[in-house]
Amino acid sequence: MLIGAVAFLPAAARSTPRSTSDWPVFGFDAARHNSNPASTITAQNVGNLTRLKVALDGTVDSSPIFVGGKFIVTTTYGRTEALDPDTGKVLWRFTPPAYSRLAGSAQITNASPAASTDRTAVYAAASDGRIRKLRLSDGKVLWTTAITRDPTREKITSSLNVSRGLVIATTGGYYGDAPPYQGHVVTMSEGNGRIAHVWNTLCSNRRAVIVPRTCGSSDSAIWSRNGAAVDPANGTLVVATGNGPWNGSTDWGDSTLVLSPDAARLLRHWTPANQRALESSDGDLGSTSPGLLDGGLAVQGGKDGKVRLLQLHRLPGVNSRVGGELQTISTPGGSGLFSVPAIWKGKWVFLSTDGGTAAWLLSGGRLHSVWSNGNGGTSPVLAGNLLYVAGNGAVNVYVPTSGKQVATLPSGPVHWQSPIIANGHVAMPEGNANDHATTGVLDIYR
Repeated sequence: MLIGAVAFLPAAARSTPRSTSDWPVFGFDAARHNSNPASTITAQNVGNLTRLKVALDGTVDSSPIFVGGKFIVTTTYGRTEALDPDTGKVLWRFTPPAYSRLAGSAQITNASPAASTDRTAVYAAASDGRIRKLRLSDGKVLWTTAITRDPTREKITSSLNVSRGLVIATTGGYYGDAPPYQGHVVTMSEGNGRIAHVWNTLCSNRRAVIVPRTCGSSDSAIWSRNGAAVDPANGTLVVATGNGPWNGSTDWGDSTLVLSPDAARLLRHWTPANQRALESSDGDLGSTSPGLLDGGLAVQGGKDGKVRLLQLHRLPGVNSRVGGELQTISTPGGSGLFSVPAIWKGKWVFLSTDGGTAAWLLSGGRLHSVWSNGNGGTSPVLAGNLLYVAGNGAVNVYVPTSGKQVATLPSGPVHWQSPIIANGHVAMPEGNANDHATTGVLDIYR
């Protein structure tokens, strides 16, 4: 139900031109670049956007998508809703059967939905551990698939992805890291939801969705905002894991992992030399995801405030080798990285932490600092030639090459959300799923 919609700021410039491009998945594309090359919002008109504050019947602690002229959001307990971008009106709503039982509990989801390849449906996660295909026109359920055998222990935290006719989902654990649980990657047929492959980050010799207590190892969650990114060069899936055991054969905690495009097998890995120290200190490498640059390069951050430059295409196969990064730099303010990078034009890297926002440029096989500031935020995103970073009660808008701030869009408190920019609109959710609220706010700037 649309609880309320109130316009803020003067209605002077609702003449902002519209772009018809979709924002179909978290990060804009399957590679999770967080960059939309097309946008009609410019440095000259962004300050004229007006705010529509839409009150919803659930907290959206993720990012919306935009497809078929609709914003699609998934709330903390799995309600997925289509919204009119101009009025905020709910056009349709799907409510999971378990909603009334789970609403207000600690069993939540933070996953953003994803549009189907043919743009006739969306895939959405719910806190009951299931992925559903919903018809875009009316939200009708077309199929449903469970990706965990214990949704009370294994959480669908990360956003869904779509590649090569497969829906890609990952699992992690709930706040507090209560075992047993395992991170795993599940690929499903877009057509019927049938599971194609499962790759478990622990007990990886087992190729099915396992009952968590039957694996001798626990944790190694895949819980960053990206979940699985798709390497545009070859279709491989790239994920990062959190704290968990590592042995170079069946257990892959605190590692960057490259899987086959269908998640049938592990191809390559990067594991930091201090993996055991990270595990023992709760220093999750997988608090963030790899950012994919041109030339097979990637940046991988973590809770330890470090960012490593990796050559993904030259990582070793399945063995016990550790280390091998090309470069290590510090995050903005040296803070732990819980957001994900934005990659622009294949060579620009933008990062935001609680301690600030910064930009680097890849040149000569190394990252070079270009600018930084003390404005913290969540995952940065680019659209057209503007950089958007949400945090501290606003969405700050910058010129990406210089860091010059060109606008501030007022917002509320945020957690893991980041904005999207589509159809001449900016959409930014507010709130924190860990508050276990059944209400929330979506800001639409137009």
